[in-house]
Amino acid sequence: MTILVTGGAGFIGSNFVLDWIDATGEPVVNLDKLTYAGNLASLASLKDDARHRFVRGGIEDAALVEQLLATHRPRAVVHFAAESHVDRSIRGPEEFLTTNVIGTFRLLTAATAYFRSLDEAERQGFRFLHVSTDEVYGALGPDDTPFRETTAYAPNSPYSATKAASDHLVRAWHHTYGLPVLTTNCSNNYGPLQFPEKLIPLVITNALAGKPLPIYGDGKQVRDWLYVADHCAAVRRVLEAGRLGETYAVGGGNEWANIDIVRHICGLLDAARPRADGRRYAEQITFVTDRPGHDRRYAIDAKKIGDELAWAPAETFETGIAKTLAWYLDHHEWVTAVQDGSYRDWITAQYGDDHDAS
Repeated sequence: MTILVTGGAGFIGSNFVLDWIDATGEPVVNLDKLTYAGNLASLASLKDDARHRFVRGGIEDAALVEQLLATHRPRAVVHFAAESHVDRSIRGPEEFLTTNVIGTFRLLTAATAYFRSLDEAERQGFRFLHVSTDEVYGALGPDDTPFRETTAYAPNSPYSATKAASDHLVRAWHHTYGLPVLTTNCSNNYGPLQFPEKLIPLVITNALAGKPLPIYGDGKQVRDWLYVADHCAAVRRVLEAGRLGETYAVGGGNEWANIDIVRHICGLLDAARPRADGRRYAEQITFVTDRPGHDRRYAIDAKKIGDELAWAPAETFETGIAKTLAWYLDHHEWVTAVQDGSYRDWITAQYGDDHDAS
């Protein structure tokens, strides 16, 4: 019994791989291209664990994906691999199309051929789980009801548009080709191992370094925040018992404005790691020009996954952010290696430009 995880060296993917092996003991074949946000240091605890097989490569490499499926014969594919940073998609959208659309298409094509090669009993157990985002639904007004599985798609950035396209491809491969798929659309994740370009780790690392804490616009953009361990538990539950062809919205039930999050983190840092000059970290907050097409509010109605699969988040934002801050304070070497790029040196030395598909 084995599963294939794509993007398993990224933030959510690495948390999922660690969680999966800890919770189930089932082996994982981990396919990751190791772009800038892929970090094998996040999986250091599995370095000598035979249950974790890492393969460097991209989902757009059809021959590689086909070889992995034929060699390892997984009972499921859990698809995290994606370009995922909105700002980067605005500056360079083409790689988002390559990975999120073309890559997902090629992964689906390979998975469908593999699925058809299975015997009847294996087909009954096979699943393709596609992990997506609430950003495909666009933006909410202050009084709008939260997103649910039936909300119309209205993506507003190159990132969310390519994720929306991948969602549609997954749905089409189920209805047209019979691939047994499941889809999850999650709210903003946070927690350990997140690349420091995202809001929460950026605030923590910049604050400790004495740098400005940049806030887009007025900082009143609202997001529903989901602790990454809760997300991993939701994905495991959907894979275990989700209804084929269905979508499940996964949210933390924690709507916070960006500025309130930053101030909250500053307050926690004031208590945990006071500045040497005695001043407050909130004095480092700096408002910057808002980014183009910045959605004002996201929120998730997670009633369906709660009612059908008995999943609910274990963490409030207050408990989750406390755990997140503690992790970053205790893992200075991981943060430093990401910030100075030295984690890339190890990847180059270990893998060069080749992948290992054995």
